[in-house]
Amino acid sequence: MPAAEPQTTTSGAAILRFLRVTLHVSFAVLLLVAILRLHLAAGAEGAAVGQRLAWSLLALALAAAYLAGTILEKRFAAGRSSFNPHPYAAPWLGLVTVLWGILLAGSAEFSWVAFPLFFLHLHVLPRRIALLTIAAMTAAVVASQWVASGLPSPTLPMVLGPGLGAVFAVVTGLAYRALYEESEAQRLAADELRSTRAELAKTQHDAGVAAERERLAREIHDTLAQGLSSIVLVARAAEKSLAGGDLAAAAERFALVQQTASENLAEARSFVRGLTSPQLQESSLPESLQRLCAETETMAAARGDGLRCRFELVGNPAELPPQYSVTLLRAAQASLSNIRLHAKASTAVVTLAFLGDEVTLDVYDDGTGFVPEAPGTGVAGRADGSGFGLRSLAARVGELSGSVDVETAPGEGTVIAVRLPLTGGAIPGQQLPGPGGEN
Repeated sequence: MPAAEPQTTTSGAAILRFLRVTLHVSFAVLLLVAILRLHLAAGAEGAAVGQRLAWSLLALALAAAYLAGTILEKRFAAGRSSFNPHPYAAPWLGLVTVLWGILLAGSAEFSWVAFPLFFLHLHVLPRRIALLTIAAMTAAVVASQWVASGLPSPTLPMVLGPGLGAVFAVVTGLAYRALYEESEAQRLAADELRSTRAELAKTQHDAGVAAERERLAREIHDTLAQGLSSIVLVARAAEKSLAGGDLAAAAERFALVQQTASENLAEARSFVRGLTSPQLQESSLPESLQRLCAETETMAAARGDGLRCRFELVGNPAELPPQYSVTLLRAAQASLSNIRLHAKASTAVVTLAFLGDEVTLDVYDDGTGFVPEAPGTGVAGRADGSGFGLRSLAARVGELSGSVDVETAPGEGTVIAVRLPLTGGAIPGQQLPGPGGEN
């Protein structure tokens, strides 16, 4: 029951298959020849039919045992059977060898069947034990031929033939075993490589899912969440106007709610498709930031707040990669939303500056400020999941090798400073239209 060759496509595996087929064919041919010679010799000598039939049945039993072991091994190696015959290889080899030994004791015609059995012993048994069993089988072959010859002592050909055959079988068997072990090592390496590739593909898939989830979280926070918050606040202000009988102010605020909802719908459709912001599709970054400042003032006024917001442009605007423009616009949106909702500021200033090898965005307000070291106020965000804005902004900017700095203190306002390197990103030689200064 020799182990099946590894299922590989290498030349070594092809050689192993050829050797295995040759081994099985030679065993069958030598056994058949021995049976035929036995019948021919017994017929010439007038041996009893019963005796010939007994030896033939024993030879068929040997063939059946050999065939059963090889079939079981082949089915298991091909995955067509769950029964693993490997633990029974040594007992199977012992049964085959014993049957052969009985046949050899009855007729020297079975001597040559020993040579394919030599290969099996070398493959199934440990090397030292296999060499001992091969030597014993060789001695048995010599003894059988000597007894069959009727000579007083074995001749040199009787000893030399089986001896050289055994040596050749040992050398070939050891070469086969070495080739098998090498091919098995290649198979295991290939299996490990496939497993590693599968794990890598799963890791990449999981990383892609996490990255997409993070992207959607940032987009939802910086667009939908901010817009819905504005809608709620402006709708409350409109409700108060209706209660006070100021229908004109209420209508103006409901119109603002409708406008904000439409813009949020466009943003949602855009980031689901993975596109840039609709604002940046219609205008340049400086123009979008200037319009954002105007909208911030309008939103604040709708709530009854006196927040003034202006935009400043420093340097000559250069063409930026889309991800740069989106990141800077989202930074301004998130910062101004926080100012409207939390800072209680009267003034906010958004400054976009092109400074040679970097582009910067500073958002300043003169509001209440905060303690950066306090829980939930830094870039890390709060443990309950709120305070996501600075953490989202830091993640966006970090993907572009930029930085985010927060300067604030209680009662002294806040500055959010974003820095993005232009090396290999912007095209400094191309000018974009800008508002040309303050809003």
